[in-house]
Amino acid sequence: MTSNRPIVVFGSVNIDVCAYSDRLPRPGETVHGSGYAMGLGGKGANQAAAAARLGGSVEMVGRTGGDAFGEMARSRLAGFGVRTGHLSKDPAHPTGIAVIGVESSGENCITVVGGANMAVCEQDVTQAAPLFADASVLLLQLEIPLAAGLAAASAVRAGGGRIILDPAPAPHGGFAADIFRAVDAMTPNETETESLVGLRPTTPDEAAAAAERLAERGLSIAIVKMGAKGVYFRGLGQQGFLPPFPVTAVDTVAAGDCFNGGLAFALARGDDLAGAVRFAAACGALATTRAGAADSAPTLVEVAALLG
Repeated sequence: MTSNRPIVVFGSVNIDVCAYSDRLPRPGETVHGSGYAMGLGGKGANQAAAAARLGGSVEMVGRTGGDAFGEMARSRLAGFGVRTGHLSKDPAHPTGIAVIGVESSGENCITVVGGANMAVCEQDVTQAAPLFADASVLLLQLEIPLAAGLAAASAVRAGGGRIILDPAPAPHGGFAADIFRAVDAMTPNETETESLVGLRPTTPDEAAAAAERLAERGLSIAIVKMGAKGVYFRGLGQQGFLPPFPVTAVDTVAAGDCFNGGLAFALARGDDLAGAVRFAAACGALATTRAGAADSAPTLVEVAALLG
């Protein structure tokens, strides 16, 4: 059933500084770059922008610093249509940043300095309690303290909403069993799946085995992303493998975030799991065809065209 309740994103807000070069430098090496760009980033902000660009009703909850980067982030989020009334200004911490190297193949490496994101706490959940209670879908990531995310998940579940956790950055040693039961869905990529269940999937059969292990840990919906090798899903009485969409990748930054934003949008409008995963995969594929983080998010028209 389609919901008029908002998609709420509780997570990180960064400014990204991207440097582009033919290849990424090795340790201790300097390479010449072909250009650079600054833009909105952070997994939380990227997912909020992705869902909003599709036409979703999106609220962002988190923290920035009271600095110029924070004002830039707020302005960019508003430009995507994200509401920021619950995005706090932290007087004691700077806005988070990410320094991203991108090579010509589209591969990237990222250094994140969390800043105000790491000061997010359960007080942020309390201050936005009515919003969490009304959420149709909550998007969480691991670029803010996990305890705060779990408090938000509890509030959303009490209101009947659905919780999606992107387990990135990958947790060393995986999660305790109660974490899997505290959320409805997880969307790990290959390396994150290996951290969670000890298996790095490279084929549909391996992804299915990894999804089964996630289900055994108490997870209701497991979505194992393998980038250019496709995605496997299991949950809500459905399971299956979707091959990748045929696109030419130029930059993989935020492709996973666009996947999650698309997944939340599709589930909020009432798609079944198989349809929502296919829609999300199209969002992620399109994000790789252009440079940038939040700026790479596709529109609903573009996704519909790729889906045919």
